[in-house]
Amino acid sequence: MGNIFSISLSLDTIITRCWDCATGQASYICNLEDNLHALQTELAELKELRSDLMSKVRIAEDEQQLKRLDQVEGWLQRAGTLINDADQLIVQSPRHVEKLCMGGCCSRHPRSSHKFGKQIVGILQEVKDQKQKRDFSDVASKPPLPSATERPIASQDRPIEKVQDEIAERIGLSNEGWKSNSLEKKVGDIFKVLCKKKFALLLDDIWERFDLTRAGIPIPTQENGSKVIFTTRRLDVCCQMQPNMASNIRVECLPPQKALKLFEEKVGLETLQMHPDIRKLAKAVVEECAGLPLALITIGRAMASKKTPREWEYCIEVLRKSAASVFPRVGKEMYPKLKFSYDCLPDERLKSCFLYCSLYPEDHPIEKDQLIHCWIGEGLLDKHTDLTSTGNQGNFIIGSLTEVYLLEKGPNSDRVKMHDMIRDMALWIAGESKKMFFVKAGAQLKEQPEAEKLEEVIRMSLMDNRIENLTKKLACPNLQNLFLGRNCLKMIINDFFNFMPMLRVLDLSSNINLANLPVGIAKLVSLEHLNLSHTNIRKLPNELNALEKLKYLNLEWTRALKMIPRQLISSFSKLQVLKMEQCDHGCSLVLEEIVHLKYLKVLTISVTSASELKKVLEFSKSCSCTIEGITIEEFINSWSMNILALANHLYNLKLSYVCNVEEVKIASNIIKDASCFQSFRFITLVFCKQLRDASWLKAIRILNCPMLKKLPLNSYNAKGHVLIIKGEEGWWKKFRMGG
Repeated sequence: MGNIFSISLSLDTIITRCWDCATGQASYICNLEDNLHALQTELAELKELRSDLMSKVRIAEDEQQLKRLDQVEGWLQRAGTLINDADQLIVQSPRHVEKLCMGGCCSRHPRSSHKFGKQIVGILQEVKDQKQKRDFSDVASKPPLPSATERPIASQDRPIEKVQDEIAERIGLSNEGWKSNSLEKKVGDIFKVLCKKKFALLLDDIWERFDLTRAGIPIPTQENGSKVIFTTRRLDVCCQMQPNMASNIRVECLPPQKALKLFEEKVGLETLQMHPDIRKLAKAVVEECAGLPLALITIGRAMASKKTPREWEYCIEVLRKSAASVFPRVGKEMYPKLKFSYDCLPDERLKSCFLYCSLYPEDHPIEKDQLIHCWIGEGLLDKHTDLTSTGNQGNFIIGSLTEVYLLEKGPNSDRVKMHDMIRDMALWIAGESKKMFFVKAGAQLKEQPEAEKLEEVIRMSLMDNRIENLTKKLACPNLQNLFLGRNCLKMIINDFFNFMPMLRVLDLSSNINLANLPVGIAKLVSLEHLNLSHTNIRKLPNELNALEKLKYLNLEWTRALKMIPRQLISSFSKLQVLKMEQCDHGCSLVLEEIVHLKYLKVLTISVTSASELKKVLEFSKSCSCTIEGITIEEFINSWSMNILALANHLYNLKLSYVCNVEEVKIASNIIKDASCFQSFRFITLVFCKQLRDASWLKAIRILNCPMLKKLPLNSYNAKGHVLIIKGEEGWWKKFRMGG
């Protein structure tokens, strides 16, 4: 027989315990609605607490660069999980509440209602407990170094496989077996490791959009705390990477004080203290480096061995010409690194256009329009398109060179610049690649330079010097470009141009003492571009009619030019651009001849009467020629001038000595159609003593116009436009804006 157990338990106890159990289980149903309301209240408070804490964490991370504490991260994750679970239960609650009956004390489906009520009570308690654990004295602290830092080497050639291999090596995946895996397998392996880490990835010097996901790199987010940093010399790459990246930061050249500090670090204290003058000379060297860190480092190291002021003075002199001739490391180390941007230009046309910019002097703002016309003259742009399309192509090339920082924005939107060291690099490239440049721009020359092997030179620039006389013939059979602008030229011998049969671009501009052209200029039978602006030329020689290929002629600001032989202008049958604004030769005579120029597309001109202005307007309407600039001067027979008809392509307008004109009008109802004013930019008013009213423009310069006291401008009609007004101090005191 088995063992017998005897249990002594009173009936009261059994009944009491059964009652407690029954009532406890029933409470999940009876109190369901009350518990649901309590859960909704507690949950709303938990959401608010979590939101407030997240705001504090974001401020600490984004503004103070701190790392959130682990306990804070844990609380946020648990709170997030609870909120999701509670929200799901609340969504399910209506169908369970519908099952209740007898005032909520019973349920038609007691088993499911009991189970649901128990879940509500449980999560309600968890929410309350989570709220009580919310107090944190700090939410973040200074972060340790990232757990994995990936730094592929700098290279413009960056296949995905190469980046994958370098990442794998740093996170412990790399071995011979792994390297033989497929691209897809590597993607999965790298992703599995990095998605569990907070990592910082540096992609240095990229040249095209880099697809992170194709390499297995998780996209950085605020939640995972990872960072991807990339450097590039291409603005278009920044734009392409932007959707997955933080804001772009342009790395500027160093300001003077920081540049000097970096340079002195590389030179060393011992050298700087060798002589009192060396520190002063060091500042001059730093100026030549123009804030470029690579130049400061390379040249600073080279100067560390120069212990005397004379050595430093010589180096400064050479730096102003070409650093590579004295500093071998510049040619071997610095220029090749800078040359990456040049090497990555997509075609030879862009490369040639870039090298062309080195013909201009150091720190010289380059006028975009003039540069493009020179490119056209040399045949660097498409030959079989119209002038507008070619001009657009030129602007596209300038934009492309600016995007990769081979050119910089100039002092205004019409000009660009070239950094001194980039220019030196361009001249170095031209020399290394046998492009045959002869550049002495801004070299303070007083005489025509002597040079050997000029017969091989293709482009020559003697701009911005002090040369007065050109007395020696130049035997340059291959020369295509000659810049002689901004000198002090007085005389050019007749046979100076005799041996330049290939010359296509000649710039003699801004030689204010040059009064006569040599008749030998007729030997330039290939010439397409001739710039004589801002000279003192008194007449054009008949012999110029030999320039049958001429397409561009600039005679602007030749105030002494009184005589142009009849039929000379019309003999330039291929002329496309004629610039004669502020040229003293009569407008009527010019208009008589240019009607025969069927290829003329751009004209600037000066007029002195209403009849001449009318002829210009009629000419512009009867042909496809664009009037880009016009000077209206010495008007004596008109009180009011409506320049509406000029507005279509007019870029620059100057009113000079129009003594009787009181009003310049552009009809206000036409201004609403902004398209007809897109080209209009500048107006200059000089000695317009009776002028009282002028029109809406982008820029206006006012000299000796005492009666002009108001411009029709107010906050409404000038909205969205930047207006530059320049005037004399006395005029400003009387001036006011008004509609």
